[in-house]
Amino acid sequence: MEKYGQYRDKGSGIAPFFPIAPPDSSPLLAPYHLFLFSLRMPFMIFACAIWIFLVQWMPAGGALRKGNLWCILGIPGVWWVDVRVDGVQRGSLGKAIQKLPGPGSIIAASYSSPLDILYLAAIFDPIFTQSFPKSRKVKQLSLESAVASCFCFPGPESGLVDLAELSRTNPNRIIIVFPETTTSNGRGVLRLSPSLLSAGRDTRVTPISLKYTPSDVVTPIPGWIEAPRFLWKLCSRQTHCIRVRPTEAEQRALDLIAEELSRLGRVKTLGLGLEEKIQFVNAWKGNTKSTKRK
Repeated sequence: MEKYGQYRDKGSGIAPFFPIAPPDSSPLLAPYHLFLFSLRMPFMIFACAIWIFLVQWMPAGGALRKGNLWCILGIPGVWWVDVRVDGVQRGSLGKAIQKLPGPGSIIAASYSSPLDILYLAAIFDPIFTQSFPKSRKVKQLSLESAVASCFCFPGPESGLVDLAELSRTNPNRIIIVFPETTTSNGRGVLRLSPSLLSAGRDTRVTPISLKYTPSDVVTPIPGWIEAPRFLWKLCSRQTHCIRVRPTEAEQRALDLIAEELSRLGRVKTLGLGLEEKIQFVNAWKGNTKSTKRK
């Protein structure tokens, strides 16, 4: 792995683009995992088809939309969600609810897995956006495009809009921004895009960190071959847990957002970003191909 040393953060030594190894499991349990996968996949396909052909066309915020999304999460065993609002003591449910983002606000979320998209959609039914490394503008995405973006690099910078305009035209919706611009393995916060700076002057941004147990349901390496691998890891396990850590809204300064995402996720802020990830993936896939030829 020393050949990839340049893709580690120089300050911390963290490698945010490496896939995470699955937890140890006995080979004797392989038939059980195969059974779970075979049992769940038909229901997953059915629930996703219901969303694509019917439910997604219903008005935003409806019970059927959220119910369908929770089914998509529940079928593979994403049953445990540990939500802890930063600065709110346990048992203070009313205060926690007051601190959660509402319509017209912006969420700056960590970005490591398609589960980020599905969970945030099930809770907030928001507008998703794609950020770009050197642009203050964002591209509006559908839920399906947002999920697909976890398996590829950002597309062409076309049809961009600033966050202030997007908020103005959708005052009753929450807007989700992934300021890291690309997925990582969740072990650090990548260099942030300046897209959050295009939010309105009075707009406050709520950082939210999402992490998972087991931790290997992340997609730091792009490519459509990663989709079936992700589905296998998702559907062949008995359960998954999401740890959600929102905090109070912050002013839109990038350093503050990066610091909050780092603190909430208990990870380091890194000096790496999309450009370094593209170089890493080219080196990683080139090494994989050469290994196969041997």
